Amino acid sequence: MRINGNTVLITGGASGIGLALAERFIEKNNEVIIVGRREEKLREAKEKIPSIHIKTCDVAVEAEREALYQWVVNEFPAINVLINNAGIQQRINLLKPEKEWKEYQKEIAINIEGPMHLSMLFLPYFLKQETASIINISSGLALRPGVWVPIYSATKAAIHSFSVSLRHQLAETNVSVIEVFPPAVNTDLGGAGIHTMGAPLDDFADSVFDRFATGTIEIGYGDSEKRLNASKAEIDVGTKQAWENFLKNNPEFL
Repeated sequence: MRINGNTVLITGGASGIGLALAERFIEKNNEVIIVGRREEKLREAKEKIPSIHIKTCDVAVEAEREALYQWVVNEFPAINVLINNAGIQQRINLLKPEKEWKEYQKEIAINIEGPMHLSMLFLPYFLKQETASIINISSGLALRPGVWVPIYSATKAAIHSFSVSLRHQLAETNVSVIEVFPPAVNTDLGGAGIHTMGAPLDDFADSVFDRFATGTIEIGYGDSEKRLNASKAEIDVGTKQAWENFLKNNPEFL
């Protein structure tokens, strides 16, 4: 994909991977709009990067997604890149769920409904642009589930499947479909301090951004890169080993 001269919309862009990618796009002379649920986090991002544009939106809500689309195409008619990055992650003991279903359903709404619906909203508009891209931030857990985050893993597997289908349907068009598979990255996904041992955010974002320019359509990093080419047997063994290691470090989970 082209890495400069774009107008880029990033959901979940106020922190973590979303904000790191926003910074890199701005450095390459792109116009960037970031979206998030919390206005205070968006304003903090704008204080850090004054040229960035901000908009509050809960991508879990259909009406807010539709309003976001209308606002973006009206205010930024050159929009040609959508990065579906917003996501939440919850550790869940399926044998003893601690919350009501509506709290778990939010994970599905944000992680699946948001990216799918926004992609479908923007697609007709993108087909009229000279060049456009839809970038879905998936997860290494789309390829090898994390048993302790079962709904999150399932949502990312769904986004992987959707990305493949979307790419095939758009094969003869001007719209590219890129999927990014982060490993555990040192962000606050799932809660502050949970992923401090993950990949350094800046190193990960630099690697991903550099590969946008190469035309790579499935981008991994570290362990998630290995999973892209792993056999089913390797995935099965890795899933079991990761689960056992998690239980060793978190014996209170079950």
